[in-house]
Amino acid sequence: MHTNIAEHEFSCTRDGLTIRGRAFIPAGDHLPAIIVSHGFGGNSKDLYTYCQTLASWGYAAFCFDFCGGSAPGLGTSDGATTEMTVLTECEDLMAVMDYVKGLDAVDADKITLMGFSQGGFVSALAAAKRPDEIEALILIYPALCIPDHARQGALAGASYDVNDVPEVIDCGHMQISKRFHDAVVEMDPFEKIVSYKGPVLLMHGTADQVVPYTYAVKAQEAYAPGQCHLQLIQEAGHSFTETQSASALVSIQQFLLGKKEILTIRVQITGSEGRKEEGSHKQIAVLFTGNSDSTCFTGTILPGAEDVQEYTDGQLISMRADYTLEGSDLTGEECRIHIINQNVNGEWKPAIETDSKALAFLNQEDLTAVLEGYTDGLTVRIYSAVPGTFSASR
Repeated sequence: MHTNIAEHEFSCTRDGLTIRGRAFIPAGDHLPAIIVSHGFGGNSKDLYTYCQTLASWGYAAFCFDFCGGSAPGLGTSDGATTEMTVLTECEDLMAVMDYVKGLDAVDADKITLMGFSQGGFVSALAAAKRPDEIEALILIYPALCIPDHARQGALAGASYDVNDVPEVIDCGHMQISKRFHDAVVEMDPFEKIVSYKGPVLLMHGTADQVVPYTYAVKAQEAYAPGQCHLQLIQEAGHSFTETQSASALVSIQQFLLGKKEILTIRVQITGSEGRKEEGSHKQIAVLFTGNSDSTCFTGTILPGAEDVQEYTDGQLISMRADYTLEGSDLTGEECRIHIINQNVNGEWKPAIETDSKALAFLNQEDLTAVLEGYTDGLTVRIYSAVPGTFSASR
């Protein structure tokens, strides 16, 4: 964990316009870099927390305001909103890429793009335009719906006649122009983005009312088999809560470390019972069931699964989940997987015992788990280092 992080403003230009942003640089040189892009009407301040976390992992992190891409009063870069399109934002991002690659502190061969909403769409387009320059791509609820919305006369919540597109389109909190519409109305985004052949992490909420998660499913299908890992987050909308953002960051870290999500377990809470109570100390057991439908294992949680939680003065001090899954492994052989998952120094570190020969490596593996809570349950994602996979870690 890096704690000595220098933050400073930076600027670069595109077609005479100044792009302004903020850099988060940990100590060191030849650092891998991650460029993070905001969504429609947003600004780089929305991304500071993400960049600070990325920098703490040893990445030089950069965020910036797109030219004309922020609602009035929010952006610091030049340009009017009526001059902005998805394609001008793509040019902005590539200008920032050139700036970042020219820095002495950065390893120019280790550039990752990360984008939210329209910034995710733009990041995917930029990676496709410069596929050999991007090591990895992280797309968070990318707005791949934009071309469809243009064809429907519904860009950014506006409503207009596609047969008589107005010169200025009023989107409520900001205005865009006909050129935005024209830039995307005939575009097939899935055809455009697949020129990038590197690893992709795609995260999308199942409750997203702005960009339906079906666009993310279609994007995963458009990329080459095994290239794109799609992580659907239950009940998440077109922004993540603080808790959802925290778990998303752990998944992002595992992706950057080159680890694979080998087990995905859907847990349903069935009840709870008190175990003991002594003074300010209380112990309860949360009871659950569930199933896994993963590439390497399919099965269900056996009866007796429980998560024992310890509280002192009303504060949760420890959790220890103990459960067994029964089903079949990737070879079709019947097997059981016993899991004990507990928090160790702020990380969920599951220990696994299995009688599967194909999965025997998990018995000694250093694993990490991500927990994503939702109503009456949670998704448990267990990550393992798989030899020969991508790694952008330092």
